[in-house]
Order: sequence, then C-alpha cells, then structure tokens
Amino acid sequence: MFGNYLIGLREGLEASLVVCILIAYLVKTGRKDKLPPVWIGVGSAVALSMAFGAVLQFGSSQLTFEAQEALGGTLSIISVGLVTWMVFWMRRTARHLKTELHGKLDAAIAMGTTALVVTSFLAVGREGLETALFIWSAVQATDDGWNPLIGAALGLLTSVVLGWLFYRGALKINLAKFFTWTGAMLVVVAAGVLAYGVHDLQEAGWLPGLHSTAFDISSTIPKDSWYGTLLKGVFNFQPDPTVLQLVVWLLYLVPTLAVFFNVLGGGRKTGKPAQPVAAKPAA
Repeated sequence: MFGNYLIGLREGLEASLVVCILIAYLVKTGRKDKLPPVWIGVGSAVALSMAFGAVLQFGSSQLTFEAQEALGGTLSIISVGLVTWMVFWMRRTARHLKTELHGKLDAAIAMGTTALVVTSFLAVGREGLETALFIWSAVQATDDGWNPLIGAALGLLTSVVLGWLFYRGALKINLAKFFTWTGAMLVVVAAGVLAYGVHDLQEAGWLPGLHSTAFDISSTIPKDSWYGTLLKGVFNFQPDPTVLQLVVWLLYLVPTLAVFFNVLGGGRKTGKPAQPVAAKPAA
C-alpha cells in the first residue's frame, strides 16, 4: 500500500501544484473572471484520467489470459518509461515551473477562453494520464486486492490537502528536496513494476525464461506472510524471480539511481541552494 500511496502523493502533488500556480496567478493579477475556464479544463483532465483508468481495468478483463499478460507487461514497461522521464524532468524544472506556467497562461488568456481551457487541460491531463497508467500497472503488480487502490487514493487525497495548504500560504515546501527523495523512491518502485512487466511478457510467451528461476526464498519469505505482503506492496518484491526479471531489475535500478544522484551531485556543485517555496495567500 505504501508504494501506491507514494505514487498517488508524488503524482497528485505535481497536478495540485500546477492547479495552485494557475489559480494563484489569476487571483493575484485580478483576473478572477478567467477562473471558470481553468476549472473546466482541470475537471475535464481529471475525468479523462479516471476514464482512462477504468478502460484499462475493465477493458483488460475481457481479454484472454495471454492477451491480458501481454497488455499488462507492455503497459507496465511504458509506464516505467514515462515515470522515469517525469522524475528527471521534474527534478530539472521544479524551480522554474511557476514561471513556465505563468507564460503559458498569459498566452492562453490573450488567445481566448478556449485556449485557456485547453492550457489547463493539458497541464493537468498529462500528469493525470501518467498517474492512471502507473497506478494501474502498480496495482496489477502487487495483486493485493483493494489495498493498492486505497493507498493510491489516500496519496491523492493527501496531495490535494497539501496543494490547498500551499495555495493558502500555510505550508512551505522545498520542492527540490521533495522531488529529489520521492523521485528516488519512485525509481525503486518503478524497478519492481518493470520486473513485473517482464514476468507478464514471459507468461504471455513474448519473452523466454519463464521457468528459469534466479533464486527461490519463498520458504523464508512466504508470499502470504505479513512481511512478504509488505515487501510486495512497497517494492513489488518477488521471492522467486526469473533470471531475466532479476537482470532487468538490476540493469534498470542501478544505472538509473546512479545517474539520478550524479545529476543531483552536479546540481549541488553549480547551483544555488533551493529555497522553500510557498504560494502567497489569495487576495
């Protein structure tokens, strides 16, 4: 559940910050009449993301077992790619996100109401679709009933509360540090989702080595034990992975974390220390 809570919190907070910045900017510049189109765009993006998640869940259940495994494995790998890109992108742009959104909003206002709706829709929709895909993949990987969905929902709810506090000026967030450490944790979660996706493709017959087990510690860490369930829910841990799963897990996790923290190290040498960021209270 914790892994999915982290996904919901991390992805949801990005969307919440985007909405917070857009709304605060319009209020601060005295253009409250432009708020309805922004909310329409945000609401449409949320609805699309929920619909996308529903299609993934209920559409895949109508497929054959092999097709389900092939679809699940493919989408898991795609979601890992998207989340990895997002983690690095947000690390680079967190400090400049507000300025970038302000520029896009000014351009949209100049073009008219439709452009304003589209701008807010795209700003939130991208995060929403990525969140829906990654949560679905993570839920499939953990195979733990409703617990992963509850964890993701709690994470999203927490992100909404944090976004509101940020907007009211009641909370200061060091965005650089937040996205650094949650990003690193998401890389670990993504590695488990990637290994699960590889296993799905093996079961679908798309990849070889389904019966070539790297190790089996099921007797030490039973899948149905509380600690086995905990490791599965947080890290997508599998006590009997195939050789290909283990190799892919290592080839993704080790280089990605090395590059991630090397980038961070370089940033500390050349950049200025990040300052806590807080939105000004609405007028």
